[in-house]
Amino acid sequence: MNENELDIKSIKSYWVTEAEEAITVADHLFEKGDYSYALFFGHLAIEKLLKALYIERQKEHAPPIHNLLRLAKLAELPLDESKINALILISSFNIEARYPDIKRSFRKKCTKAYTFEQIQNIKGTFKWLKKMIT
Repeated sequence: MNENELDIKSIKSYWVTEAEEAITVADHLFEKGDYSYALFFGHLAIEKLLKALYIERQKEHAPPIHNLLRLAKLAELPLDESKINALILISSFNIEARYPDIKRSFRKKCTKAYTFEQIQNIKGTFKWLKKMIT
């Protein structure tokens, strides 16, 4: 491999490892009652798996974006309406957990029950994405 070629396997492995760590952190944050950040880390886990899929399929570095639906489309993943809706919702956890003016209202929405339900959705999306990685 020359210096201009990407080590696809190594970079993909990096993103998968990062995604697994992020989903573990999401679980820890949920257990501690830090619900908004649990969802934020859930978003990170999905983003990182999408970047692994992107590099596997496109043979180039993933773009530095956080919009999950856009990443999935750029990776040319098969998307039905339920997957599209899930990715849009999970993407919102990135925005809502990050910006101070939105963060306060987002935290109020993040009850234990709401967060548990969303973590289950994130884990379902995580499993779906992970199955596509070769």
